[in-house]
Amino acid sequence: MASRTARPTDPPLRQRNALAPGILGAAALVAGMALIGGEFAIVISFIVAILALIIAWFAVQAGQWWWAVVMVAIAVVWNPVVPFAFAAPVWLTVHIVGAAAFVAAGAMISTVRNEPAR
Repeated sequence: MASRTARPTDPPLRQRNALAPGILGAAALVAGMALIGGEFAIVISFIVAILALIIAWFAVQAGQWWWAVVMVAIAVVWNPVVPFAFAAPVWLTVHIVGAAAFVAAGAMISTVRNEPAR
């Protein structure tokens, strides 16, 4: 199978470093809806806050700072150090919005892929 060489008219290759943490964060938030108010909700807080900060870093590296602002806000809402005391319906809504933000950020944050030297 012959390798394809890039032509000047080809669009640059893109890589989505934030996609995997975005999907994991969304999955944690969806799974965490069952744990709202329970003793293991703190575990979800740790997972969500860490993944949000990882995605924020990828957004900064990609030059898409607006996603970094969104992800830092998510990390603040789910911070395990000083947790917010929202009512269960509010937490449910925030989990859904946060999961959508994780998926959107993971899909939209991308950087130009550097071709390896041959």
